[in-house]
Amino acid sequence: MSAQPPEPASLVRTAYRAIRAAVLERELLPGERVTVRPLAERLGISPTPVKAALAILEREGFLVARQHSGYFVAELSVADMRDIYELRSAVDTLAARDVARARPAELLERLSGLVAGQHAALSAGDVPRYAELDRQFHALIWQGSANRRLLAIADLLGAQLQLGQNVTITVPGRPEASLGEHQEILDALRSGDTAAAEQATRRHVAQVIRALESALPE
Repeated sequence: MSAQPPEPASLVRTAYRAIRAAVLERELLPGERVTVRPLAERLGISPTPVKAALAILEREGFLVARQHSGYFVAELSVADMRDIYELRSAVDTLAARDVARARPAELLERLSGLVAGQHAALSAGDVPRYAELDRQFHALIWQGSANRRLLAIADLLGAQLQLGQNVTITVPGRPEASLGEHQEILDALRSGDTAAAEQATRRHVAQVIRALESALPE
């Protein structure tokens, strides 16, 4: 018996994930036009789900729609990223407070392992590996929050934050400084000091914003 064809919603998800990955991995560069037919041909699907996926990505801020011209990859500005990272500061601070209050042993051990992995990646000059572990570090803290809605918000922010991370990892000295900030956050979480965890988290995000300001146009 032959397999049933995917439902249209599945095709939209397929197109959405493929296009979002292309933007995050810089296969599609800021300012580049995103055309429907080549994407549909590459994915082996009709243009309809691709168009639906592009509309979703435009609402999420990955693409911009220009009248009579189609969709283009969003070009980052300091103002855009400042908005995103101010939201991240609120989300990260809430999650860090929850983790510091609960101090779940397994989660703290995993965070420690991620920081050690980041040290090793930087020592080896493996910046892409460092960036992946950086994302895992923050995602794990989000998972430790008692707020049931935080993860849904963080998931949407997470992809947009990767756009910012693609910029900040190129700023000289920033990955090393970020690693030190991660260690401060981890130390505060281990101690159970909620105020210190919140402060370390806010400082970390503030430094990321400063790095973006140095690398992006206003």
